[in-house]
Amino acid sequence: MFKISLMNHSDLEEAYKIELETNPSPWSKDNFLSSFEVGHKSLICRCNKEIVGFLIFSLIKKESHLLNIAVLKKWQNKGAGTILMNVFIKQSKTMGANRALLEVRSKNKNAIDFYNKFNFIKDAVRTNYYTGINFDDAVLMSLDI
Repeated sequence: MFKISLMNHSDLEEAYKIELETNPSPWSKDNFLSSFEVGHKSLICRCNKEIVGFLIFSLIKKESHLLNIAVLKKWQNKGAGTILMNVFIKQSKTMGANRALLEVRSKNKNAIDFYNKFNFIKDAVRTNYYTGINFDDAVLMSLDI
């Protein structure tokens, strides 16, 4: 049903639309382009020809940092996020990482529960990390892989 592949430049617009739909403080279009241009790893999840989700991460030495993940609302809780995370963890390990890291909004209980399913653990909290209209603390989480 779902197919994971690397994100191409031509996929950026669709991924950006998913970001706008799902993130209370979305990345800008420039953030997407910059992330792509600096070489962050970007995965997309398709169902048939439609992009239903994406995941962006960076690898620094032995650590893989999950920068962004989003799934269209109508496709949430149907396995797209799970397959993206499984491929992210497997790819990170294959590329030499022994740890995965992420930040998540403290008020985003659904996302925290999602990461807990993969055995991520809470390491710390960054107070007032997310600014703007939807300010929030960041929960720092990690997973040994």
